[in-house]
Amino acid sequence: MRKMNKDYLNFGIVGCGTVASIHAEALKSLNNARFISVTDSNLSKAREFAQKQGVWAHDSFEDMLNDPEIDAVCICTPSGFHAENAIRALNAGKHVVLEKPMALNTQDCERIKEACAKNRKLLTVISQLRFSNDVVTVKEAIDSGKLGKIVMCSAYMKYWRSPEYYSDVSWRGTFAFDGGILMNQGVHGVDMLLYLAGNAKVINSKGKRLFHDIEFDDTVISMLEFESGALGVIEASTCAYPGLERRIEIIGTTGSAVLIENMIDKLIIDNNTVITKENLFKCGSANNPASIDYVCHARQIDNFIRAVLYGEKLFIDTEDGAKAVALIEKIYAAAL
Repeated sequence: MRKMNKDYLNFGIVGCGTVASIHAEALKSLNNARFISVTDSNLSKAREFAQKQGVWAHDSFEDMLNDPEIDAVCICTPSGFHAENAIRALNAGKHVVLEKPMALNTQDCERIKEACAKNRKLLTVISQLRFSNDVVTVKEAIDSGKLGKIVMCSAYMKYWRSPEYYSDVSWRGTFAFDGGILMNQGVHGVDMLLYLAGNAKVINSKGKRLFHDIEFDDTVISMLEFESGALGVIEASTCAYPGLERRIEIIGTTGSAVLIENMIDKLIIDNNTVITKENLFKCGSANNPASIDYVCHARQIDNFIRAVLYGEKLFIDTEDGAKAVALIEKIYAAAL
């Protein structure tokens, strides 16, 4: 891929929903990014968002993609549009920052990979928790063997979403555009579990629709076996009032780690409890999807920009994004 002859990228954002504001703040915080435009299928919504952010609004996604000033796009549309939006942007010669999940199935993930290769463009899937200080600390403890042999690895995502959360927005809770509790709300927890503990296979799963009037099950439990031999579970729900913070547990024979959202709750190594206060921000949304801080997004986008401009290593690529989708797909299949 040819390196660019400037020290910044011009960005457009497509989709002006909740997460677009997080991307906007992340872009504005970076010296190597220029946030210049937005677009949305609802043009009045795009214009309102553009005015608030001090940028301009393209009349359509096609208009944005045809703009030679745009180097990269942040795709913040509903999950069911991610694959088509990403492929269109890549085919138009744009680099892509793609919100989670990468797509709703592995076939579409493969199509995105092929578009990246064909057009020689980079794409990163938002997995911002990997850039959190405490997550990095736990990852280093695991990889260095400080926790000993890992025996259990689990993720608990017991969130609350009101009935109105689904009924007020037509795409939420649908097979075509939402992807369900694990694809929509839970994919970051799944990604972080795989990042920390390694690849896993599904032993068994159970899903039920316990509260919401939606197409997907709103509660899922799955038992996993990791390549290391460790066992674990994923528990996810949008019925857990008032919404509990995500909890990741990595249990070893000489130490254990517990992350609450992106912060260390416990890190025990050889009977010594390690406490860190480095992380002063939180990337969580137990009962409010808009409550996520932009700092981790900014760190990931900065890495993406450096990869585009200078050929530095892209920390989260299409292979990483596809892993979480593949596991979730298998969990759903086992829950039928």
